[in-house]
Amino acid sequence: MSASSPRQLVVVGGNAAGMSAASKARRVDPAAKIIVVERGRYVSYGACGIPYLVAGYIENPEDLLTYPLTEFTTNRRIEVLLEHEALCLDTGAARVEVSGTVDQRITWLDYDALVLATGARASRFSGGPDLAGVFTVRTLDDGIAMLRFLEQGRPSIATVVGAGPLGLEMAEALATRGLRVTVLDALPRILPGFSDAAAGVVLSEMRDRGVECLTGEQVLNCEGDEHVSAVVTPSRTIPADMVVMAAGARPCSELACAAGLRLGPSGAISVDQEMRTSVDQVYAAGDCATVTHLVSRREVYIPRATTANKQGRVAGENAAGGRARLPGVLGSTVFKFFDLEVGRVGLNAAEAREAGFDAASASIRGRSRASYYPGARPVDVTLTADASTGRLLGAEMTGAEIAKRLDVVAAAIHAGQSCDDLAHLDMSYAPPFAPVWDPVVQAALEMHKGLRRPVQSPGA
Repeated sequence: MSASSPRQLVVVGGNAAGMSAASKARRVDPAAKIIVVERGRYVSYGACGIPYLVAGYIENPEDLLTYPLTEFTTNRRIEVLLEHEALCLDTGAARVEVSGTVDQRITWLDYDALVLATGARASRFSGGPDLAGVFTVRTLDDGIAMLRFLEQGRPSIATVVGAGPLGLEMAEALATRGLRVTVLDALPRILPGFSDAAAGVVLSEMRDRGVECLTGEQVLNCEGDEHVSAVVTPSRTIPADMVVMAAGARPCSELACAAGLRLGPSGAISVDQEMRTSVDQVYAAGDCATVTHLVSRREVYIPRATTANKQGRVAGENAAGGRARLPGVLGSTVFKFFDLEVGRVGLNAAEAREAGFDAASASIRGRSRASYYPGARPVDVTLTADASTGRLLGAEMTGAEIAKRLDVVAAAIHAGQSCDDLAHLDMSYAPPFAPVWDPVVQAALEMHKGLRRPVQSPGA
């Protein structure tokens, strides 16, 4: 680009991180030419809503669109190339090779700054025939395809591969549709990253809801004649006329890797707090990129919609000539399985010890509301803190009405507060909303008692 020409910013990927980057760049530099390359048919949609679309809680797929396409192309003056894929990144010449996925037309896009927001792809079993009735859960097209299959194929038996939050959300969605559901996971138990206690609470809810769960079962293949009829593991063959792959995601970092960009944990693109990669004027954001953990201060891979939007804003501002940074994230996670809510934030005790903290934990069972008020339900809270300083490091909760309680702990961790600070927090109280001693405060008081115990000297 000539010195007198407007800056040209190219964004590869048009969902949360990509459109956040493009929109922020437009606000920073009104004169820039901004081009978004998106391999799918949609941009800027809520992929996290796909399980609720499949369940029927959301009526129309279009309801998941954050904005119509014209908001970007007309109002924000962002050129969007739908159904186009970036094939090659030439960082020496500062250009990207792009191909239309329909017309196969090849073109090169020059850039002054580039944002890679290529996202992640769903993990799938390797090998086996390409059968109808097998789905992933990453894009709006995935959700639409599942809806069409449920309406036209009328399946009755479903297998969900993956017993993490997404797998459980999909299990609820399909059970709500009236299917008999089995959840499979290769790991010894469900919900990696959560405690055994939290996993036990969820397993109990699964039994109550008629959802079968089999752990330690690695999927080898799917059987069927054009249409899936069964899932095969080393120990059994499980009938299924619908299979949903929800066993995690892998960052789409091949384009970056081929161009020589440094990769970090899990093969994600390594970035600093300004979303800069190892190559000048190339940024990365969202599910393809690493992020700094606020507690451990380590570079980690935690793909989340909230993180993607934050990273996208930072990448877009900096690519347009600004100066922004994202200090880090806590990996805050919450999901529901029917009427049960499960969430965590920060580090658990094992993670904290691995990060070098003298970790201690305390757990309590409280109530979501005053015990005499209708609808009061159990709330289990586990806090993790540094035993030597009392600094809050993380929390896990299961039960009812936990999401905003998790946010209270997240805010306290962001502020560097201790369990004593949390125990003295003046939280709101009224019988319909909380007991007079909120479960968060109860857990902090329990932790406080443990931390006050004298530390025994070695050999005592």
